[in-house]
Amino acid sequence: MSSKKYYKSVAMSGNQAKKCKPYPKRKCFKDDCCKRETCECNFKKPQFKPAKLTSDCVVVHSLVGSKSVQKVAETTLPITLFPNLLDTADLVSVNVVPNLDEITQNARIIKDKVVNIGLVPATISVTIAGVALPDIITTTIPFQAHTDFFGACPQDMLQETPLEVEGIFTQPGVEVVDALGTGLVEGILVKIVLRTQITVTRQVIKDQQGNVCEINPNRCEITDTPSFTFPTPNGG
Repeated sequence: MSSKKYYKSVAMSGNQAKKCKPYPKRKCFKDDCCKRETCECNFKKPQFKPAKLTSDCVVVHSLVGSKSVQKVAETTLPITLFPNLLDTADLVSVNVVPNLDEITQNARIIKDKVVNIGLVPATISVTIAGVALPDIITTTIPFQAHTDFFGACPQDMLQETPLEVEGIFTQPGVEVVDALGTGLVEGILVKIVLRTQITVTRQVIKDQQGNVCEINPNRCEITDTPSFTFPTPNGG
């Protein structure tokens, strides 16, 4: 019969088995004999305690509005950006791949309106007749949108879902200033139609009877025409 003994799933035999002791519960240590670290931990769910309120009123979010809107990113690229494209007549196809993960945008609420300005990074490749490989460039395409939101005020809160692509359109043969800015050349118009859900909310006070009142009754008053200088986008 084997003289092995088992402690915490570790098989021991002979004198070693006599010297090793079972590990006490809920203690962490290193046993020089067994050469093993062990730790028994009992995890408990955090217990939520009632908040101590200084009044019987709470602040809640009131919905000003939520709507699905489109934003259009658009630019015209001179054919001089593509080394092998000498004439739009040689153009076989244009492929536009936007990078939605790297979109940079700024948004502000003014009275009854949400204003957006941003850039969509995109890789554009053109296939040219008689050329084995396409010409490829990576650039950023600007977009801007002004969404009517009746009742929205500058101090309200704005949320937008991630932008999704609804459609991509290209049109060659549009005149544009060349890359050096010295004259007009043929270009390729690129348009990306994007969609998002815009939601505007505001904080209000609600009492125990369900009555609601404004936190800031002057939130929609305008004393000067709003003007913003947005920060430079990442990589801009």
